[in-house]
Amino acid sequence: MGPEERAQVVESLPAEVTYREMSPPEGDLHQDAKHRVLDVLRHHFRHRRRKAYVGSELPVYYPGERRFAPDLLVVFDVEPHPREKWLVSHEGKGLDWVMEVHSGGNRKKDAVVNVERNARLGIREYFIYDAGRERLEGFRLKSAKDRTYVPLRSKQGRFTSKVLGLEFEVRGDKMFVWAGETLLLESTEMIDQLKARMEKARLRRQAEAKRRKDTERRLASEARRLRKIEQALEEANQWRKDAEQQLAKMKAELRKLRPRKH
Repeated sequence: MGPEERAQVVESLPAEVTYREMSPPEGDLHQDAKHRVLDVLRHHFRHRRRKAYVGSELPVYYPGERRFAPDLLVVFDVEPHPREKWLVSHEGKGLDWVMEVHSGGNRKKDAVVNVERNARLGIREYFIYDAGRERLEGFRLKSAKDRTYVPLRSKQGRFTSKVLGLEFEVRGDKMFVWAGETLLLESTEMIDQLKARMEKARLRRQAEAKRRKDTERRLASEARRLRKIEQALEEANQWRKDAEQQLAKMKAELRKLRPRKH
């Protein structure tokens, strides 16, 4: 099959999954959790300049397998440009990491069917975030040859993803993603944090300007006081000079009045 024919085949594959293939809609809790992790991962790898494609609900085609659309997926060492589908034979590699977000209903698809399929396909890690129960599960391949998953254990509430080099933690109704001891923020949180820093900087500049004006007023007041002191000293010196001149005149007049000796 030539390049043009291959491109036609890729283009002809559906870019959407049918309603029967999808899980029932799960509302805002499902969407918010998914979009938060998607946003955090995209920003993190873009900031690290790590070549990675991070997608959501993208139809995925493996040879000989029914298509599926994970809630979240990551593939490394590929161009991060937008896609409508992931065709393994066309892209040259399969998925490295997958997460499904579950917020209610039957968990069998995520916790049983997907576990078996993802392991069989060689997806190195698979996470299930149960937003309704506020729980997280993780699985990792035993080895590249052994296509079976080993459940991950949390350490102080965090699950480590060796594939992503990150840690995931569920705290209350929110998922947190850590890079070492650094908490990764989503775009809106970073914007809010930036706004807060800008507001602090504005208040600091305002306080510094006020201190500068107060200092300038204090220096101006001190300068006026010094000018008054200098003026008073000048007046005192002038008074002393006038007094000395007056005294000299009086002494001269006294000398004239003294009787002369014969």
